[in-house]
Amino acid sequence: MPNIPTHRPRRNRKSAVIRDMVQETRLTTHDFIYPVFLIEGENQTLEVSSMPGIHRFTADRLLDEVGRCVELGIKSFAPFPSINDSLKDRLAKESANPEGLYLKTVANIKRQFPDVVIMTDVAMDPYSSDGHDGVVDAESGEILNDASLEVLGQMALAQARAGADIIGPSDMMDGRVAWIRDVLDSNAFSHVSIMSYTAKYASAFYGPFRDALDSAPKKGDKKTYQMNPANRREALRELALDEQEGADMVMVKPALSYLDVILDVKNHTNLPVTAYNVSGEYAMVKAAAQNGWLDGEKTMMEVLTSIKRAGADAILTYFAKEAAEVLRRG
Repeated sequence: MPNIPTHRPRRNRKSAVIRDMVQETRLTTHDFIYPVFLIEGENQTLEVSSMPGIHRFTADRLLDEVGRCVELGIKSFAPFPSINDSLKDRLAKESANPEGLYLKTVANIKRQFPDVVIMTDVAMDPYSSDGHDGVVDAESGEILNDASLEVLGQMALAQARAGADIIGPSDMMDGRVAWIRDVLDSNAFSHVSIMSYTAKYASAFYGPFRDALDSAPKKGDKKTYQMNPANRREALRELALDEQEGADMVMVKPALSYLDVILDVKNHTNLPVTAYNVSGEYAMVKAAAQNGWLDGEKTMMEVLTSIKRAGADAILTYFAKEAAEVLRRG
């Protein structure tokens, strides 16, 4: 018979065992960093309406949630605080308060679960009365880069003192990795890692996160410091700077619409590459699943696999707990 194919890729797909044998990308719970939301009060768990299945926890309930996740094999967490408006000011002073909600909770998690990894967030917006990641000039409304570095450095130092294992500067101010590295090293915290938000885009996918923390800017937007979604090569410039300044790991955020950027970053660095599967990406899958338009579980696993396949060594994802349960079932 003419034109019989010699090469038959289907031979490697003919059974489940063979498909598993030749599978190129595998997810495990070690890949996940679980972002969790922290609120004031006691004994409360409040669902985020725009993120079905995701809750905001008071500190006591958050400890319980961490314990449940550890049992599923999740060992890395990224807490984000919702701060009372009365504690916010233009210089985010509450961010360095060792008796404040965030730092006390970080210390308590590390005390109760010393083997888990805590990645903290360095940005002013949860604590800022302006809702921006840096200091806002009162007259012009400009986000002041260099004035913000001092605030970010003190925030990072306070987080290290509370027990943070990894500092995550998400602010996108120029020079902040070098500044934070110098502050940490000068204060005997050279062992604390920096996972830089290297390519953080001014994305439309952050809405549910801002709902959860009530941290949207009061005026303007974040386009003068977060990256233009149309730009790809610019991410490599940010990567080169973060490497020079002493980052230990680098991140692309968001993940799903920026798989090309994850691959570019992976191909241009020997540092671990992480990706943030953000709140809007999570919410889209959940909304479609609730309407019966998608198989939510299968879509979740496909999304996470695609992010890892693109080059992410670790994934910050709100799917972490649910995906861990799927992986446990095999």
